[in-house]
Amino acid sequence: MEQNDLLVRLQNQYPTLSKGQKQIASYIMENYDRAAFITASRMGRMVGVSESTVVRFAYEMGYDGYPALQRALQEMIRTKLTAMQRIQLTSDMEQADVLRNVLKADMQNIRATVDTVDNEVFQGAMQAILNAKKLYIVGMRSAYSIAQFLAYYLSFVLSDIVLINGAMSDACEQMARIDEHDVCVAVSFPRYSTRTLEAIQYAKERCAGTVAITDAAASPLVPYADFALTARSDMASFADSLVAPLSLINAMIVYAGLARKDELMEHFDRLERIWGSHHVYVTKSRNNQ
Repeated sequence: MEQNDLLVRLQNQYPTLSKGQKQIASYIMENYDRAAFITASRMGRMVGVSESTVVRFAYEMGYDGYPALQRALQEMIRTKLTAMQRIQLTSDMEQADVLRNVLKADMQNIRATVDTVDNEVFQGAMQAILNAKKLYIVGMRSAYSIAQFLAYYLSFVLSDIVLINGAMSDACEQMARIDEHDVCVAVSFPRYSTRTLEAIQYAKERCAGTVAITDAAASPLVPYADFALTARSDMASFADSLVAPLSLINAMIVYAGLARKDELMEHFDRLERIWGSHHVYVTKSRNNQ
């Protein structure tokens, strides 16, 4: 079911709804940005109906319960909210409940990712990455940290990786030499980065392989990706929840390590000697001195 037509369906079905359901529909149409983040019981209290009426309304709209309706509303607005609006929508969360609520939400994001991830697409993406002559990894703004994490660990497996830093210069300028032997991995989540979208578009124009790491099939990166890997990234106040995307990236790193196990072990053997001679990591004996 498309999220974008939810408000249209509410308007079309409005005349056939019961009095209580009309109250719910009116509230959602007028306050859909806030309705996306409140519970069924709270919505019932706000519009003057029972929680069960709210749940039945969700089924009436064609959803498998209220959480499905709520997710549809969230998907409809999540790419459009400003940082200020995000804070306002979650400002009524009790501070004492923040830790538990955020951890539970992150767990739900991982479960949703497990249920929707396509293993064949994942393996296809990893084969393209492992066979690339040069790997370009693009991640701007909040996605830069996990793009950097991916680049750091894949650098132990692959010899030629370029991490695109949008703060340095134009992303496409840094990818000027990309060609059909290379692969571009573009990482972006709502609110999607224009620069990241331009980078994967440019890679596609240059006939390079393309992998998108994003949140959903509706992401603007997906049409330009040979392989689209999706992980849930519902927002937590003004900050994005990137727990599920990072878990997906961990899986990519593990897959690459297993694929190049012998080479990786030989490489780490050399690195351990270097790290030891330069005291890169704290050891027990040095820590006790």
